[in-house]
Amino acid sequence: QVQLVESGGGLVQAGGSLRLSCAASERTYRTDFMGWFRQAPGKEREFVAAVNWNGSNIYYADSVKGRFTISRENAKNTVYLQMNSLKPEDTAVYYCAADHSYGRRWYEYDLWGQGTQVTVSS
Repeated sequence: QVQLVESGGGLVQAGGSLRLSCAASERTYRTDFMGWFRQAPGKEREFVAAVNWNGSNIYYADSVKGRFTISRENAKNTVYLQMNSLKPEDTAVYYCAADHSYGRRWYEYDLWGQGTQVTVSS
């Protein structure tokens, strides 16, 4: 069973930066697309960003475009989310996800990490 392990969350002031990492236990077709979702209290899990296996296709939610950057390092089976210009509304639990195809809805992804908390103070 492929496992995803996130790291890098924490508390940051508005305008600050954080980098999240997600390491997959192995590289398979099930990790062809890797992405990030987030879920704030009382809200549905929402799409943040996704990248295909070689980085040639990258997708962002409109709310993070221009501030967040997703990338992957296949030699380490790892995907990153660089988050700049953070806002209080970015506060959420961030989840890494993977699947063999691209999607923007949480139920389209087969593999999930345990989540990491990101808190942005005003």
